[in-house]
Amino acid sequence: MNLRVPSIGHEHSDQLAALCKAGGDPLRLNVLRVLASDSYGVLELAQIFAIGQSGMSHHLKVLAQAELVATRREGNAIFYRRALPDTVNLGGKLHTALLEEVDGLHLPLDVLARIGQVQQQRAAASQDFFSRVEEKFRAQQDLIAGLPQYRESLLALLDKLSFGPEACALEVGPGDGGFLPELARRFNQVWAMDNSPEMLELARQVCQREALTNVTLQLADALGELQLQADCVVLNMVLHHFSAPDQALRQLANRVKPGGSLLVTELCSHDQSWARQACGDLWLGFEQEDLARWATAAGLIPGDSLYVGLRNGFQIQVRHFRRTAGDTHHR
Repeated sequence: MNLRVPSIGHEHSDQLAALCKAGGDPLRLNVLRVLASDSYGVLELAQIFAIGQSGMSHHLKVLAQAELVATRREGNAIFYRRALPDTVNLGGKLHTALLEEVDGLHLPLDVLARIGQVQQQRAAASQDFFSRVEEKFRAQQDLIAGLPQYRESLLALLDKLSFGPEACALEVGPGDGGFLPELARRFNQVWAMDNSPEMLELARQVCQREALTNVTLQLADALGELQLQADCVVLNMVLHHFSAPDQALRQLANRVKPGGSLLVTELCSHDQSWARQACGDLWLGFEQEDLARWATAAGLIPGDSLYVGLRNGFQIQVRHFRRTAGDTHHR
């Protein structure tokens, strides 16, 4: 008696098999772990894991075929990053579970040491460039992502939202206070919170010059225990200064009242590492998907987004995230 084995669609089985194959190698799992918080080129990854370029290229090809990594090109260089899982499509749940398990891995000490070496080499390579353009760059760094570059886009999102006459706003890290007059005209009460006395002094001068009587300046850590909530929280070019931006977003979400909004202006991901020295940036922008994923994990709902392309290669993303009206849980 012949038993007929049920057939499985080759396209479906091949897709799942590629995902299982990609996750079936310890080195590839560690590559995914390393890519959790940065993107790297193939030569950098080969150095980090102490294998030849051809060997690393093979592993990256397997990961790419399984759609576990994505690439972006910067000039002649290709950088690899983790791809976000799509839970709607076949394999998406397995992809999600795999990354959750990978994030619990502890990288070997020698790998961590070589990651540090790669970061030092990046800094050294960019320092040579930066030393030649430092004076010019410092004089023009606001042209990269200064308020004039994104003011209209940010206001377009802000004015699309509906706030009551008694609504209040909080700007975290107001810098020199340039956006405070816009907030003061739109909200009954505005707070500006910064941990830098020098920056708050510049903001104070703006408030005095513009006669902003409804603005309160506070010298405080936005991630501290101060129980201050606002209908609208604004974060302009600040998130890349946090060492753990995903955790910062989670804590900043608690500053948003239920039903309120968080507006985030940030650079899109880039590889201009000299910005770390020039601007004190800890992160070289962010992938759009990462911000959405972190915000969702913080209990926020992604809303409208606007993107401002700049001629010097940087791109700005202006994002709106909403907290549900019934969300009263302090995360």
